[in-house]
Amino acid sequence: MRVQAIDMGQIRQQAIEAVAAIEDADLAITQALAHQRHRPEVRHAGWLSEAADQPPLVALSTAVIVGGLVARQPAMARTGARMLAAHALATAIKTAIKRSVDRTRPDHALVAGYRMERGDSDTHELSSFPSGHTAGAVAVAEAVAADAPVLAAPMRLLAAGVGIVQVPRCKHYVSDVVVGAAIGWAAQRIVAGFERKLETWIQPRRG
Repeated sequence: MRVQAIDMGQIRQQAIEAVAAIEDADLAITQALAHQRHRPEVRHAGWLSEAADQPPLVALSTAVIVGGLVARQPAMARTGARMLAAHALATAIKTAIKRSVDRTRPDHALVAGYRMERGDSDTHELSSFPSGHTAGAVAVAEAVAADAPVLAAPMRLLAAGVGIVQVPRCKHYVSDVVVGAAIGWAAQRIVAGFERKLETWIQPRRG
């Protein structure tokens, strides 16, 4: 029992050191790129990345569903439904994390200082972790890629662009973007897995 306690202590210490190293790297990258946020191209790219905010992505997914129904294209309507479901799950996961972690956004940290800790603040300045834009963009892109492989590369490039631009515009740290991307990727896989299980459960009953 004593050996186990020592091992757990070592693991905990290593985890703390790893998180600290990631934070140091995040802050160093932010400080190195901070001047880029004033460049017109970064501002324009940041403005375009707002298309990956929650309302636009929900509107896009809904439009695909409606378009499929109107055009009598069930596959298109299903893709829209998968986009909407993946986005909803990614949003739920990132929201739960944001509500349990307070992390100063880079643009605010450059002026008022940085902190990251457990907390339940709902202020914008302390909601950096993780990147919701990246989570939503990746979830939707992966849903489209799964159903329409021909669109996989452009959709994934768009999602990557949404995530990457958050760093020079000082809205998120690199780790915020990486975790957001992981959430979006996982959300789409969970939705796809649930759908497969649901179809497996329904098919025998139809027969």
